[in-house]
Amino acid sequence: MPEPPMVLPATELKNVSDKISETIQIGASVRSLLEDHSGQGRFDLNWEVDAAVEALNVFGSRWTIEILSTLYIAGNRRFNEMKHLLKGISSRTLSDKLRYLAEKGLVERIVTDGPPVRVTYRLSSHGMTCGRLLSPLVAFMKIHQGSIVGA
Repeated sequence: MPEPPMVLPATELKNVSDKISETIQIGASVRSLLEDHSGQGRFDLNWEVDAAVEALNVFGSRWTIEILSTLYIAGNRRFNEMKHLLKGISSRTLSDKLRYLAEKGLVERIVTDGPPVRVTYRLSSHGMTCGRLLSPLVAFMKIHQGSIVGA
């Protein structure tokens, strides 16, 4: 856990908590809608679990969530800026993971003509949407783990 924790005014912490609660309700509604169609024909529970695992697979690989979080929180970054923010990642791993995330449509590689030629990485619209969808979960976990506290 990062030290010290982020301290939010009580009203702001309540606003964040309210948004998380709204997200939980929306998530339950989405789950209910999908549940209405699972178990029918080939869309049984095994299919639904397999589809969920496949959909989330990109987030399960080491360093991918860290890279996506960095781009979501810090914005567009050049390679060495990302390497500096991601403590412990090798250049080779960062390069491989950026290529993988670009292939999956989550990250875009932007080349600016030089001299010198500059390469910047940013979240694609799909990657940004994933970041926005995950943001309430991240906030919930930060509060739960004590990284964010109320004043």
